Amino acid sequence: MSAWLPTAPCTPQACVEASVAVRARAVPRALLRLGAVLLLLLAGIALTPFGARIPPSLVRRWCRWIVRAAGVRVRITGTAAPTGGLLLVANHISWLDIPLLAAVRPARMLAKTEVRHWPVAGVLAARGKTLFIDRDRLRALPDTVARIAGALREGAAVAAFPEGSTWCGRAQGTFRRAVFQAALDAGVPVQPVRIGYRLGGGTATAPAYVGEDTLLASLWRVATSRGLIAEVEVRAPIPPGGSPDRRALARAAQQPETAAPAWTHTVLVA
Repeated sequence: MSAWLPTAPCTPQACVEASVAVRARAVPRALLRLGAVLLLLLAGIALTPFGARIPPSLVRRWCRWIVRAAGVRVRITGTAAPTGGLLLVANHISWLDIPLLAAVRPARMLAKTEVRHWPVAGVLAARGKTLFIDRDRLRALPDTVARIAGALREGAAVAAFPEGSTWCGRAQGTFRRAVFQAALDAGVPVQPVRIGYRLGGGTATAPAYVGEDTLLASLWRVATSRGLIAEVEVRAPIPPGGSPDRRALARAAQQPETAAPAWTHTVLVA
């Protein structure tokens, strides 16, 4: 792995809550949850040829269903994402972040090339016009930024996790600047989103997918957990020209919101 890549100090051993022994009766429930997630993903793959004709509201609902099928309740609050070209950016904790961000607004994801090889989800990502980035090739970064800017100019929404690495949820990385250059080049707004997971009133790290963790281990932790809530805060969009350069834009997208949005909504999937 290249030395320039961002890394997080989070590891399953140091950051992820130790799993309580799974009771035998919890195993069938977990298997049912994973089966439901798989069925929803397969349904998404089957419907990708009709993607342009599927209403965005139905796509958002389907994304929430995926998270709910895994046993996680979803709470979305904040401003409505604008239409047209838009860069959505969020902190990164879990594989659950992907459908949660799409539940805010369906978008073309910016993902590492390894995602292409994930079982089932990789096929869905490829068919969903995901913009893959080879993180081991620094020289490929300008071309990636140009492709993102091109998609934004065409009126698409592009979703990215600018930290460049997953964190456990109790700590957070710094937003990298490159992806924000695409928004500046295309002249589109940036929509900051904050994602967190809670359990019993405190921060939950069970959904985290960090360090040398495996996707299967993270899936199983989520499926065997009870009472997990995913909280998605959609902050006020940053308009084009709201920041002078990509450094300032990245900083503005990550800092806490200081003013309440003019319009708010809450979605809670029980």
